[in-house]
Amino acid sequence: MNSENRHPLLFRAISCGVLIGTLFLGFTPCASAVEIDLERPEDREFVRDLAGLLDVPQIEHIQEICDKLLAEKATPIIVVTIESMAGHGGEGMRIETFATLLFDQWGIGHETLGEEYWNTGILLLISKNDRKARIELSGGWGRREDGLGQQIMNEQIIPQFKLGNFPAGILAGVSSLDKMARKLEIPKVPTTMWVYLIWIVFFGLAAFTGVSLYRRRASGWAWMFWGAVFVIIGYILLMLLRSRGGGFSGGSFGGGSSGGGGASGSW
Repeated sequence: MNSENRHPLLFRAISCGVLIGTLFLGFTPCASAVEIDLERPEDREFVRDLAGLLDVPQIEHIQEICDKLLAEKATPIIVVTIESMAGHGGEGMRIETFATLLFDQWGIGHETLGEEYWNTGILLLISKNDRKARIELSGGWGRREDGLGQQIMNEQIIPQFKLGNFPAGILAGVSSLDKMARKLEIPKVPTTMWVYLIWIVFFGLAAFTGVSLYRRRASGWAWMFWGAVFVIIGYILLMLLRSRGGGFSGGSFGGGSSGGGGASGSW
C-alpha cells in the first residue's frame, strides 16, 4: 500500500475511535445526575424506617436523642433504613455513593449557623438486603472523625447486625454518634474479662443485700446502701432535666452537604 492511501485510512480509524468514545461517554450515566427515589422526612423527623427494623417505642427513643442533639448542637442525625439500594434507584451502586447522593439531595444539616460555616449533619443508612451500612458525615466534619465513625461502625453497629439484632445496633450507633457530636468519649465494647467482673460485682451486691436484710431486717446496711444509690441516681436525673432547655430551633435540613468522610460496614 502506498503512502497516499495509508494516511486517509489512519485518519478514518482515528475519527471512528473518537466518534465511538463520544457516543459511549454520552450514554454513560453521571452519578451526580442520579436522583435517589426517597422522600425527605419532615424537618424534625429523624427516622425513616422503610425496612421495618424498629418498633414505635424504639423510634420514639431515637427521635428523643436526635431532637435533643439538634436543639443543643444544631447537628441532626438522620436514620434511614431501606430494603435495598436497587429499590430506590441505586442498582449496582456502592453504598458510599448512594449515601452521598441521598445526603446532598436532602441537604441534611445547615451549611451555616449565623455567619459561621457549620455543616455538621450526620446520616446513618442501613440497607438490609444488601447487608451494608454507612455513616455519612457532612463537610463541616472535615476528615477528623473518620476514625471514630469507623470505630462506631465496627464496635457498636455491625456486631449487633451480625446477630440479627438491628434495633440494638441502630440505637448503639445513634447513641455513639450523639456522643461524637458532643465531643464525649465513645463507649468501648466490654471485653470478656470485664463482663465476668460486672457479673461478679452484681452477684456480690445481691448477696450483700440478702444477708443484710436477713440478719438486720430494716436496720441493715443494705437499706442505707441502696438509699444512697437512689439519691445519686435522683441527683443525676435532676441535673439532666435542668440541662434541657432552649437552643437551636431550626429543622434538620438546610442545605447541608456531604464531604466530611464517614465509615462503611457489612455483615
